[in-house]
Amino acid sequence: MNDEEELIQSALAGKSSSFELLVTRYQDRLYTAMISVVGSTDEAEDVVQEAFIQAYLKLSTFQQNSRFYTWLYRIAFNFALAKRRRHRGHLSLEEGREVSGSEPKSKIEAPETRMSRSEDVDLVHQALSELSEDHRSILVLREMEDLAYEDIAEVLQISIGTVRSRLNRARLALKLQLEKFPQWNPEL
Repeated sequence: MNDEEELIQSALAGKSSSFELLVTRYQDRLYTAMISVVGSTDEAEDVVQEAFIQAYLKLSTFQQNSRFYTWLYRIAFNFALAKRRRHRGHLSLEEGREVSGSEPKSKIEAPETRMSRSEDVDLVHQALSELSEDHRSILVLREMEDLAYEDIAEVLQISIGTVRSRLNRARLALKLQLEKFPQWNPEL
């Protein structure tokens, strides 16, 4: 039994501190992923909080045939889609900058390179917001969350073949959206 399984079993036995450890382990990663899905830091906080509440309440239904994070992500993803359908807002450029604040900065990187990179991140977020929910979701799961195709299939409840084809179409759609921006420079 691994550490995660032990925490789950302990939480099921009533030890809330074990579930708190699971929250601590996954909350930042889930929050970052949900920002890309809902397009708002405030909504992402709400989604993550609701997802952990539901995960706690439904922990006994977790069958442990997948990773806990995959199961948790699916719960959050469902809430995020529901929120997004209710509120069709787009990620503002300012929120995009806030989201992209974790980009790596090198001491030898010239300031104009950092600025250009930041602008590119903004453009990618803007282009993502223009994609369909299916395309945006699959790109977030694969490119930002780095989930395996099998995990993506489980989260989205689609076949692996559908994951592959949808991911190819989503990448093409993103490329086409980015090419609409005259300032887009894929060479950097």
